[in-house]
Amino acid sequence: MPRVRTVSPDTPLAERFTAGLSYPLRGGGLAACVVLALGQCLVMIPAYVGLFAGFVLWAATWRYAAACLLHTANGFADPPDVGIEENPAAGHWLTMVHMIVVMACAVSTVLYPAMFWPLVLFFALTLPAIDMSLAFDGNPLVALNPLNWQAVIARLGAGYFIPVVINVLVGGLIVLPALTSRWLPLAISLPLFAFAYTYLIIFNLHLMGAMIHQHHEQFDLEPEADTLIRESGQDEDERLLARVHEMALVDRRAAIGMLVDRMQGRSAPASLHHAYRDLVRKEGLKDALVEHGHLWIAALMAQDDPRRALGLVQECIDMDPGFLPDDPATTATLAELAAGMGMTRLSLKLCRGYLSRWPRSPECLRMALLAADQMADRLGQRAEAAVLLGKLATAWPQHPLQPTLATRASRLQQAAGTAHTPAVD
Repeated sequence: MPRVRTVSPDTPLAERFTAGLSYPLRGGGLAACVVLALGQCLVMIPAYVGLFAGFVLWAATWRYAAACLLHTANGFADPPDVGIEENPAAGHWLTMVHMIVVMACAVSTVLYPAMFWPLVLFFALTLPAIDMSLAFDGNPLVALNPLNWQAVIARLGAGYFIPVVINVLVGGLIVLPALTSRWLPLAISLPLFAFAYTYLIIFNLHLMGAMIHQHHEQFDLEPEADTLIRESGQDEDERLLARVHEMALVDRRAAIGMLVDRMQGRSAPASLHHAYRDLVRKEGLKDALVEHGHLWIAALMAQDDPRRALGLVQECIDMDPGFLPDDPATTATLAELAAGMGMTRLSLKLCRGYLSRWPRSPECLRMALLAADQMADRLGQRAEAAVLLGKLATAWPQHPLQPTLATRASRLQQAAGTAHTPAVD
C-alpha cells in the first residue's frame, strides 16, 4: 500500500501557509489548474455555447476546490486526484453555494454595477465560514446562518481573515481580463488569469481545510488520515523505525533482524528499506545488500516506481557487476527507461544481461534493437551493433522483427564500412 503523506494538526498555521503555496502545483492540483485555465478558451465561443462552457468550468473549479478542502481537513498532505470526492454531498453544496455567488456577482455587473464590489467584499467575508461549516457539518441551513458564521470566526480567530483577503484577490483576478483587453487579447488573458485565480481558489480552500484540521477537536471531527494510518500500520512502522535506531546503537545485527521480520510481512515503506540497507552496509554484508536489491526492485516495480527501481539497479551493479533483476519483464522495462533517460551504459548492461540470461525469449530481438540503436547512435559502435543484430536475425528466422533486424544490420555494416574507407586523392 502506498505510504500516506499526512500533516500533524499541531503544525503552526504559518508553516501550513508556506507549505500550502506549492499545494495547487502538485499532483491533481496542477492538472486542475492547467485544464481549467485552458478550458477558458471555450468561453469565447459565441452564443449559449460559451455561456454553458463557463458554467461548467466554474462548477468544476469549485467541485475540485471543495474536494481539496475536505481532503486537507481530513489530514492529508497532498491534493486529491481529479474526480475523487470523499464527501459528495458536502462537495455538492459547496459547489452550489459558490455558483450562486458567481451568478449574483455576474448579474450585478449587468443590472447594478455599483453593487459589484460590495457584493464581492460581503461574500469574501462570509464564504470562508460557509465553506468550512459545510465541510464539517454538511448542513446548508446551519452553514447559511449568520450566527454560525460568528461562531466559526470566534473559533479560528485572526487566522480566519487570511482566506478573506485571498477571496478579494480572486474577485479581482476574475474581472482583470475585461480590464486588460486593450493590452492583452482574450485568448491570452483568459487562460492566464484563469490559472491564477484557480490556483488561489485551490490554495484558499486548502488553507481553510488546514484550519479545520488544526481545530478538528473543537469541530468534533476525527481526521480520516489518522484512521487510515492506524489501519495500514504506518504508525507502527514509524515506532519500529525508532526502536531499530535505538537497538542499532548497541546491537546492529539485532536491529537488522527486527527489520527482516517486518519486511517478511506486508509491503514495507521506503524508510524501513533504507534503514535496512544502511545497517547492512555498515556491517559489510554485500551479499545481503544484493539479495535485498532483488526483493526491493520487485516491490518498487509492483508499486509503479520504476525510476527508484532503476537507481537501485545501478547501486547493486556497482557492488556486483553481474547483477540483473530476476524478472525479464522488469529488466526490459528498466533498460528502456535507462535509454530514455540517457543512461546508455546502464541500458546496454541490462540489454546484454537480458540477451545472456534469457536467450530464448521472443523479446530478445527488441532488446537487441534497443542495444544496437544506442551502440550505433551514442557510442559510434556501428560494426559491433551490426554483428549483434546479424546474430539475432539468423537465430530467429521466423520472428516478426527478423526482417527489421536484418535490414538494420545491413545498413550498419555499410555505414561502418564507409566510415573506415580511406579517402582517395
